[in-house]
Amino acid sequence: MGFLKNLFSSLSATQIDDAFYFYVQCDKCGEKLRIRVDKHHDLMPDYEGGSELHKEILGKQCNQLIYARIKFDGQQNIISKEISGGKYISAEEFD
Repeated sequence: MGFLKNLFSSLSATQIDDAFYFYVQCDKCGEKLRIRVDKHHDLMPDYEGGSELHKEILGKQCNQLIYARIKFDGQQNIISKEISGGKYISAEEFD
């Protein structure tokens, strides 16, 4: 166990926290969810120089899948957002 503890404690905060969050609400049950997006592993490059995110989201209250798709430009600014099975909400609405 000491090996794993040393391995994970050696990671810097920037390696662990290189992510952003967005918030959704399920259309079926109303559950509000905070979704973590890892900038290095979750974003897929596209042919236009930007990137895309495709997320399938399942909450704890019901079995409704929420499908989110977000397109980014080269500076990771949001160009467009689509969602089915839920809606995007702000951080203030989540709290």
